[in-house]
Amino acid sequence: MKYLSTRGDSPQLGFSDILLGGLMQDGGLSLPAEYPRITDAELTAMRSMSYAELAFTILSKFATDIPVEDLRALTAKTYTAQVYCNGRPDSDASQITPLRKLENNLFLQELSNGPTLAFKDMAMQLLGNLFEYVLAKRGEEINILGATSGDTGSAAEYAMRGKHGVRVFMLSPRENMSAFQRAQMYSLQDANIFNIAVRGMFDDAQDIVKAVSNDLAFKAQYKIGAVNSINWGRVAAQVIYYFKGWLSATTGNDQEVSFAVPSGNFGNICAGHIVRQMGLPIRKLILATNENDVLDEFFRTGAYKPRKTVDVKVTSSPSMDISKASNFERFVYDLVGRDPKVVAELWRAVDGGGQFDLAGTQFWARIKDFGFVSGASSHADRLATIRRVYKDHGLMIDTHTADGLKVALEHRDTDIPTIVLETALPAKFEETIIEALGEKPWRPTSMQNIEALPQRVEVMDIDVQAVKDFIAARSGG
Repeated sequence: MKYLSTRGDSPQLGFSDILLGGLMQDGGLSLPAEYPRITDAELTAMRSMSYAELAFTILSKFATDIPVEDLRALTAKTYTAQVYCNGRPDSDASQITPLRKLENNLFLQELSNGPTLAFKDMAMQLLGNLFEYVLAKRGEEINILGATSGDTGSAAEYAMRGKHGVRVFMLSPRENMSAFQRAQMYSLQDANIFNIAVRGMFDDAQDIVKAVSNDLAFKAQYKIGAVNSINWGRVAAQVIYYFKGWLSATTGNDQEVSFAVPSGNFGNICAGHIVRQMGLPIRKLILATNENDVLDEFFRTGAYKPRKTVDVKVTSSPSMDISKASNFERFVYDLVGRDPKVVAELWRAVDGGGQFDLAGTQFWARIKDFGFVSGASSHADRLATIRRVYKDHGLMIDTHTADGLKVALEHRDTDIPTIVLETALPAKFEETIIEALGEKPWRPTSMQNIEALPQRVEVMDIDVQAVKDFIAARSGG
């Protein structure tokens, strides 16, 4: 399988090349030249597979340049109960992503059983093993540059710590994450992990990553790669748990389900879009935002209006405090009929600080074909949802999952299963859980008092050159 750019001015590449490369040469994002389709026979066979076997079956459609037995070994190494077993009470970690029934045809899919207690572990643990494998095969090293609004950073660092040939430079918005999230990242002392706290918002950090990646000479000299969901490998790995959720909630291969997904950078729900394009019977993709509702506004009106960073609200679901959703470009590419010229024109406006409006166009007439519905949640909404779930089900959920559930309840069809994708465990947002319930959430023994550990982080202004200098001084080239 070959991968093209959403902006149409890059050569098509194989999986291993886009895995290491991040953004395409023209600044666009990679996508398969065509989506693989799933047959009825394949779905039947999947019903008896373990999560690792399912991962191998799906990824073998995307990573066609990796020898079959090597890919099988990588998925078997990644998806084990030992990796996805954090001691969570009342959870069957052997299932990796078990469904938890809340009520008839309403489920929560556990995605936070990995080492950093967030859904990002589902893809990042695989990415760490894939990076190490491909780099060893090629005799190369890589400097991973990423931006995080909370969970991507810790998931990437835990997955990459100690990996041969890999250094991680992770940017985060200073003070705009929870204390637990900061501690998970900044307390790591591994020699190949570097944290940079930017005096700004996530969008500022993400813009720096894109600017560095678009400097092709610097990118080549210092071998810059990406672990944000701009990396196709992340999205491909997230495809797996959609299949697993659907398989767990259905008995027939033609049975529909809907998925509700808390959405900030559009990577998680983009995987759902890919799954739907592959032929899995998904009726609705229910997109939930917090008070930063740019994506909700688009799916309601057709207008995509990213905000300036000064207008991005700091909320109690901070991993979604995002205005410019990187992966949204992948969906728009499909929405406009896979026309890279249209995408390039739209993103010239966005990259220049502008916006676009598809309402009334031939493209917007197709929006219903993709199954998206959307809604937003406020601080009061998430507190109410957390309280309701605890009262009715004895279950604590985190703030982002609460956003997803709130919007799911607004859009669900009760005749089919609706699966809410869990974002993280509530321990990562302890302050808000205490506000909602008056008690502290459970956390693993290994993470007790993590906030008290010594922290190592470099604080910087919003300065692309300063970040480049920091990378160059620590990596050679």
